[in-house]
Amino acid sequence: MKGDTVSTAGQLVGTVLAVQANFYRVQLDEEQAGEQGSRGAEEQRSREENSSPTASSLESPVPSPQSLLCTRRTRLKKIGQQVMVGDRVIVEEPDWSGGRGAIADVLPRQSELDRPAIANVNQILLVFAVADPPLEPVQLSRFLIKTESTGVDVLLCLNKCDLITEEEQQEISDRLFSWGYKSIFISVQNNINIPQVDEYLNNKITVIAGPSGVGKSSLINMLIPDANLRVGEVSGKLARGRHTTRHVELFELPSGGLLADTPGFNQPDLNCSPEELIYYFPEARKRLEIGSCRFSDCLHRDEPDCVVGNDWERYEHYLEFLDDAIAYQTFLKQQTDPESTLKLMSKGKGQNQYEPKLESKKYRRVSRRVQVQNLQDFYTDSED
Repeated sequence: MKGDTVSTAGQLVGTVLAVQANFYRVQLDEEQAGEQGSRGAEEQRSREENSSPTASSLESPVPSPQSLLCTRRTRLKKIGQQVMVGDRVIVEEPDWSGGRGAIADVLPRQSELDRPAIANVNQILLVFAVADPPLEPVQLSRFLIKTESTGVDVLLCLNKCDLITEEEQQEISDRLFSWGYKSIFISVQNNINIPQVDEYLNNKITVIAGPSGVGKSSLINMLIPDANLRVGEVSGKLARGRHTTRHVELFELPSGGLLADTPGFNQPDLNCSPEELIYYFPEARKRLEIGSCRFSDCLHRDEPDCVVGNDWERYEHYLEFLDDAIAYQTFLKQQTDPESTLKLMSKGKGQNQYEPKLESKKYRRVSRRVQVQNLQDFYTDSED
């Protein structure tokens, strides 16, 4: 739900840390958690004093009031209100002894990501490796375009810097600076610049993203020792990482703030329009801020008097992504057409392509119901 700020005086407010099936793990605000935790402990002691020793010995201790396992009110489901990881929610009817509650409402979101599905994100920590697997400029550009399209601040973090020389680090840093990005070189293995990364995450909700095998889970385990995430290895044949994260979950940082791990993927989808793609390249965006193209619908490839030009490094990346954006736009138009002749096919490794549908009915398998009906008609005709 989006809108004006809602008053939450006298209500339990918390943040959704994880979603699984129809249950939501909600971390209560610290002040409310402490107050309600004391109340729950008093209720538990009162029950123990008024019960027999045998009965009290069977009761479980009061769970930590920091979080509750909640369900969603039916009313929210009826109005189509989704509850996402990162949502600020109002909790009713807390059962402190059982650690349960019910989400009654969702507060207005400051931001919202669709992949991964997470709300109120302050920044994206994009993690890549400079070696093992090697840094791929086109893949990095694709991730940067995807993060730029969210409108959320981007923090670029390059892991495994201990595997390259200082001269190589400077070359990569200068190259990325020409793209419009500052980068932090770290090494989880040797604990290089990890405290610097921790400072950027303080008191913020951060989504960590990047391809598989670059050390995202290892970085989280370094920042949050209690997370204990499973760490994968890099495939020797493909020089790519293996997926280790299966779902989205927020982890609490010891220094403050929340960090969301996301499933790794090698090729994020570019679902933007061809006209807006150029604005996701900071180096090209600067040129558009200074001047304007001759044509209002300029796609910045072969048009005359184009202020963007082709004398910047990632121009070839732009042309490649532009073809993807045009194909995606064509697919959307075909989807709205009842006589669409295209379908989306997966090629694996996160890559998709659009192929024509089979138009002839002879390629379609006859349903079992039609087969039975035809068989019944055959016997009927034989008896007649």
